[in-house]
Amino acid sequence: MDALRPVGRTLLRDQAYEALRDAIVRGDLAPGSVVKDADLAERLGLSRAPVREALARLADEGLVETKPQSYTRVTRLVSRVVRDAAAVVRVMHELATRTGVPLLGPEGIRAMREANVRFAAAVRSADVEAALRADDELHQVLVSASGNHAVAATIDRYTPLLRRVERRLFGDTGACGSAALHDRLIAACAAGDTDEAVRVTTEIWRALEELADDAADVTAVRGRVPQPL
Repeated sequence: MDALRPVGRTLLRDQAYEALRDAIVRGDLAPGSVVKDADLAERLGLSRAPVREALARLADEGLVETKPQSYTRVTRLVSRVVRDAAAVVRVMHELATRTGVPLLGPEGIRAMREANVRFAAAVRSADVEAALRADDELHQVLVSASGNHAVAATIDRYTPLLRRVERRLFGDTGACGSAALHDRLIAACAAGDTDEAVRVTTEIWRALEELADDAADVTAVRGRVPQPL
């Protein structure tokens, strides 16, 4: 919780949501941790109202769970839930790729290559934050090119849940995915080979689905050790 900092006074509900979401994704608020709106509001420098709204949104997105008049706590990683979310995100990226590849110009290909250079460098230096950021930037090129706002919104909706898996496992293993897979994706995009680009996209995101069980196992082990706010 020390990573939570007071936020500005504009768009308080959204800022509270973003701060709490990021704290959950980073693991500052550990799976299974009980959270209290009064405590969170104090730490964020906000009133309780925007924090409650933020918690309601996080509950809707599966990052916290509530029992009326009892508790609100950060959800534990459950393999089935992660697999379901990963499957949805995979399909959305497949659609973005199929739609976006024909619309990519030289600037888009260049942006993907530059993002992959940053990704590979971050992997070599074990910089999980930078690797995840570069990975997002690479795939966002295709999402943006597709112009499909529903796809973008769905990916945004479920990515935080998946990011908990990526951060936890990447932190344990030092692995942040494969730059080689990105190279194959970029080559297919540059060649205008939509079918191959979709196949590689499927391979990339199916790998995340397969991490679900391992993530649940890691969480179960860590959950035996109390983790304070």
